[in-house]
Amino acid sequence: MTISKNEKVQSVSREIGGRTLTIESGWVAKQANGSVLVSYGETVVMSTAVDGGPRDLPFFPLTVDYREKTFSAGKIPGGFFKREARPSTKEVLAMRMLDRSVRPMFTPGYGNEVQVMSAVLSYDQENEPEVLSMIGGMAALHISKIPFEGPMAAVRLGWIDGSIVVNPTHSVLADERNKLDMTLSATSGAVCMVEAAAQILEDSEVTKALAAGHEICREICEMMDELREKVGSEKIEVEAPVEDTEALDAIRSQWDDSTIRKVLLTQGKFERYDAADALVAEIIEAKADEGDEESAARWKRAAKAVINEVERQMTLEGQRVDGRDTTTIRDIEIETGLLPRVHGSTLFTRGETQSIATTTLGSSEDEQFLDGLRHEKITSRFLLHYNFPPYCTGEAKKLFGTSRRELGHGVLAEKALKPILPEYEAFPYTIRVVSDITESNGSSSMATVCGGCLSMMDAGVPLKAPVAGIAMGMIADGDNHAILSDILGSEDHHGDMDFKVAGTREGITALQMDIKVKGLKPEVLQSALDQARDGRLHILDRMADSLAEPREKLSPYAPANKAVTIPTDKIGFLIGPKGANIRDLQETFGVTVNIVDDEAGIVQVSGNPEEQVDACIERIRQQTRKIEVGERFTGEVTSVKDFGCFVDLGGGQEGMCHISELDSERVGVVEDICKEGDEIEVVVVNVDERSGKIRISRKVALVPEEELEAAIEAARDTGPRGGGGRGRGGDRGRGRGRGGDRRGGGGRDRGRGSYARN
Repeated sequence: MTISKNEKVQSVSREIGGRTLTIESGWVAKQANGSVLVSYGETVVMSTAVDGGPRDLPFFPLTVDYREKTFSAGKIPGGFFKREARPSTKEVLAMRMLDRSVRPMFTPGYGNEVQVMSAVLSYDQENEPEVLSMIGGMAALHISKIPFEGPMAAVRLGWIDGSIVVNPTHSVLADERNKLDMTLSATSGAVCMVEAAAQILEDSEVTKALAAGHEICREICEMMDELREKVGSEKIEVEAPVEDTEALDAIRSQWDDSTIRKVLLTQGKFERYDAADALVAEIIEAKADEGDEESAARWKRAAKAVINEVERQMTLEGQRVDGRDTTTIRDIEIETGLLPRVHGSTLFTRGETQSIATTTLGSSEDEQFLDGLRHEKITSRFLLHYNFPPYCTGEAKKLFGTSRRELGHGVLAEKALKPILPEYEAFPYTIRVVSDITESNGSSSMATVCGGCLSMMDAGVPLKAPVAGIAMGMIADGDNHAILSDILGSEDHHGDMDFKVAGTREGITALQMDIKVKGLKPEVLQSALDQARDGRLHILDRMADSLAEPREKLSPYAPANKAVTIPTDKIGFLIGPKGANIRDLQETFGVTVNIVDDEAGIVQVSGNPEEQVDACIERIRQQTRKIEVGERFTGEVTSVKDFGCFVDLGGGQEGMCHISELDSERVGVVEDICKEGDEIEVVVVNVDERSGKIRISRKVALVPEEELEAAIEAARDTGPRGGGGRGRGGDRGRGRGRGGDRRGGGGRDRGRGSYARN
C-alpha cells in the first residue's frame, strides 16, 4: 500500500512474497539525512538515518534503535506510567540484527557518529515489523549522504512442507508445521548476516533457504537503487585511511616474522596477551620519541597492525595461535550434577571457555508473560538467561543491567534448545536455564547451549535429542581463506566471520552469523556449514560420554507437577466463590493449583512432596466428578432445614433431600427421620445441568432395586423445583464460579482462548 497521495512523495513498490512491499520518502522526518516509510500489508515502519558529525573514537560510533509503538496495534501500554519505557528483548534483538548487518558496510575511514532509528507506526497483527525496520534502516542509509556502501536488504523466511515462505505472516510463524524462522541480510553479491531458529532442519535445507533469501534480497536492493535515483543525496567523500608504511616496514625489518610468531604461539590466553603487550612495549621504547605521546601512539598502532598481520598469515597457513589446526576442537571437560540443591546443573568447559549451567523446574504459575503488539496474551514456559560477569575475562567493571549482548546470546541459546523440549502434555513444567559464564575465550554462547542441554538432562527433562553448538570463524585474504572451527576470542576479534551453528545429530536448530567483510559467497557459507557439522558431532560425542540420556528421576527438590482433567462445567465449582475452594486446597495440601486450560478442563497441581500432590489431585477428582442420576450414597447429614436436609456426597459435594423425599410416609418434622451428623442412604434423582445442584431421595433408596428406575422418575416429576444440592462453601456451580480468581487470589486467566502458549 502507498501511505500518501502527496505528489512530493517518491515511492517504489514490488511484489515480495505475494504482498506488495512499498518504500516511500519525501514527506516525513525530512530533517533527517535519510528517512523512509516502509509498508507491507497494513504494517508501517518509519526509519531514519542521521550523521551526527565527527567523533574521535577508537571505534565506529553507530547507534541503532527500534521501538514498537503500542498505538500501532491499537493498544495502551501496560504498567503504572502508561507509556513505552525501556526496550523489550524483542526490540533489542531487532536492533542487534540491523546493527550487525550494516556495521561493515560503511566506507573505511569514516568515523562520524551515525544513528539509525526505526519505529512501528501501524501493525496489522499479521505482517511482522522487525524485518521492515531492517529494510527501512538500510534504505534510509542508502538514500542519505552517509557513506554507506549499499544497497543492502533483508528478508525473513519460513519453511512449511518443504517449501520456503517469504516474509511469513504471524499465522505462518505460529503454525506447528513451520520448521524455520530465518532473518537474512545481503547485498546483491553476498550474504552479510543470518539469524535463525529451526526445528531440526537438515543442513542442506538450511543452505537452500540461504540461497533463496539472497535472491529476494537482490530484488529489494534493486528497489533501493530505484529509490536512490529519485531522492538520493550525494555521499560524503571520505579520505581512505593512509597506511603508515614507513613504521610498518621499520618494524618488519627489525622484528622478523619468526620472532612475532614465537610470541603469538605462547600458550595460555593471558600469557599470550602479556607476551604480545611486552613486544608492543619493546617496539615503542625502541622507536618512539621519548616523552612524545603522539609518537608512542603511532608506533603502538603500527606494532599491533604487524602482529595482527602475522597472526592472520599464520592462520591462512593452517597454524593457529594455540597450536591447533583449522578443524580441531579444544579439549572439553564436563561435570554434571555439580550443585547439590539445584534441580539440574553442569559445568561445561571447552578450552578456556567455561559455563555453569543450571536448570530450575517450576509450575505453570512461573511462566513468563510476554507483552508486545499482539492482541492476545502470550506466555512462555521456557526461559534461558545468560550472564557474562567481568571476572570471566579477568576484568573489573561497573555492573549495570542486562546488556544487549547478554540478551542476544541468551536468546540465541534459547532458540537452539527450544526445539528439543518435550511437549507440555508429557512434561508439564516451566523450565528455566541459567548460564553463568565463569571463563571466556571464544564462543560462550555455544558453551551455554551445550551446558544448558546437559543441565536439563541432569534435571530429568525428557529432551527429544541432545543439542550442541559450535562457533566458526574465517580469515580471508582475497580469494584465499581459512575456515576455523571453535574459534578463540582473538580469532573472533581479528577475524572476518563469527558463524555460530547449533543442532542435533539430525539437523540444525539455530544459526547466527556476523561478518566484518562486505559479504560471503555461497560456497564459503556451505564450507563453513559442512565443517561446523563435523565439529557439532564431535562435541555431541563428548557430551554423550558424560551423560547419554536424561536422568530417569527428577531431583528430590524439584516440584512434582501433575495434571488432572475435569469436566469443564465443574471449573466454577473447583474455583469456588472468589477462589475460596482453590485456596482451601492449596492450604490443606501445601501445593499450587492452577487452571491451565479451562476449555479442555486441564488443572495443574504442583508441589513437594509428591504424595501431597497426589492427595490434592484425588480430592479434586472427588470434588469435580460428575454425579449421575441413580447413584446411591451413604452420607452424613451436614445440616437440617425446615424444608429438608443436606447430605455429604463426598469431595465437597452435597445433595438436598426434600422433606417429601425422606420417607414413604408423610414426614411432619425433618428431625423425626434424621438429625445433623446422622448417616443416611440416599439415591440421586436429579442433577441440574446448569447450576450443578443435586437433588437426592431417601424414599427412593428404600424401594426394591427392580422398582428403582420408576421411583426415580416419579421423584423427578413430583419433586420441588427450587431446591437442590450445593457446594459446602455456597453455590459453586459454573454460573457463579467463573467470575472467581482461579488461583485463590491474584492469579490471571489462563484459558486457551486468551493465552497462546509460546
